[in-house]
Amino acid sequence: MNEWLAVFLGGGAGSLVRYGIARWVGPTPSGFPTATLLANLLACVVMGLAIHLFSRTLQLPESYRLMILVGFCGGFSTFSSFSLDTLTLLQKGEGLLAGLYVSLSVLACLFILWLFARISV
Repeated sequence: MNEWLAVFLGGGAGSLVRYGIARWVGPTPSGFPTATLLANLLACVVMGLAIHLFSRTLQLPESYRLMILVGFCGGFSTFSSFSLDTLTLLQKGEGLLAGLYVSLSVLACLFILWLFARISV
């Protein structure tokens, strides 16, 4: 299967699952983003299991790995990719770099969102 098509199909499926979770969970009285948290956690479960299976058990074409890890998990939640990148840095003994990545990702993204939300008003 073409790698671009695999990512496209996986991304669509992941987005639909995320939307389904949001519809199933619905809004909470407190406004806490329960559906988003659940989607992020489940995407990390899927990514963790997929990485384990692809590295130890399943010998599938690269397009299938891309479909699940990049497409599905990316459409489901980019937090799973963020978590994988952080874990990879930690496993390489790059704790300081991992901390910098986490801090910059959270703080810079919040700042940029705030900035562009203000600009667009």
